[in-house]
Amino acid sequence: MGISNHLKEIGRGKDGARALSREQAEDLMGQILDGQVTDLELGAFCIAMRVKGETPDELAGFLDAIHHRLPAGPACPTPTVVLPSYNGARKLPVLTPLLALLLAQQGVRVWVHGQAQDPGRVTTFEILKALKPLFPSIIHVPVRWDELGTTSGVYFMHTGTLLPGLQRLLDARRVIGLRNSAHSLVKLLQPAPGALLVSSYTHPEYLQSMGQLLELTGQHAMLLRGTEGEPVADPRRTPQMDLFNAGVKTTVQIQQTGPLALLPDLPGSRDIACTAAYICAVLDGEKPLPSPIQQQVHHLLVALNTACTAPSRLLESAT
Repeated sequence: MGISNHLKEIGRGKDGARALSREQAEDLMGQILDGQVTDLELGAFCIAMRVKGETPDELAGFLDAIHHRLPAGPACPTPTVVLPSYNGARKLPVLTPLLALLLAQQGVRVWVHGQAQDPGRVTTFEILKALKPLFPSIIHVPVRWDELGTTSGVYFMHTGTLLPGLQRLLDARRVIGLRNSAHSLVKLLQPAPGALLVSSYTHPEYLQSMGQLLELTGQHAMLLRGTEGEPVADPRRTPQMDLFNAGVKTTVQIQQTGPLALLPDLPGSRDIACTAAYICAVLDGEKPLPSPIQQQVHHLLVALNTACTAPSRLLESAT
């Protein structure tokens, strides 16, 4: 069939383009993921959607196509959190691994998916790989579908292992030089049935569009403005945190306003060794856990309704 009929709708420029229905968007993305489009068609799709912008229905249809192609994961009794990690560290250290390890220490299974490397940035994968010798029974990197355990721990999966067609769409950025729909979709996909997704945005306008999508698709998710696009709260200032339960939104944390009285004791560099050492120091109690991340852990644990046999130090200090 090809996607030329869809390109005719979305490729008419900012004012002339017409939005696709959810079903049309699913068909278009399905052909892309199945490798049924040429590189020229793929580039045309990326540029057309970049100019037009995605509607919630289009993003929902794209996600439908992705979810229908993900392998069916087994039911898991362990509370699970999904952390999409696609931005890495540019200026601040990437602390997504710290969030993952804090949750794993509380009995949560944490699925992290993302890129292994990103030129000019430090990735979550690189930090987890550096930390693995210190946490061999907790950190599992990288893994395949058949290696995803059902017990608590941190499990990292490359996007290409998760869904090769989606990786191809992400890789188009390096050729075209612009982000495309895939960079929003990876932060919204749900590879673990019943899990709590932590989704983040970089620019304020995405708060509304991503929130609308989470409501439309009935997701169980937390949405926040993360650290440089990562799904972890900015350690310097507590962001607003919204929880979606079957698509119903509740704001559980308001944004911190006003001047900062005290800056957290963060590592002086964003490199792998400094970031890994800082994470270990926080986990060992040698450095304080930044309050915004502490608050995020608290809200996630409450949302998961995690059963603890003993009072949690994090929960106690966050209340």
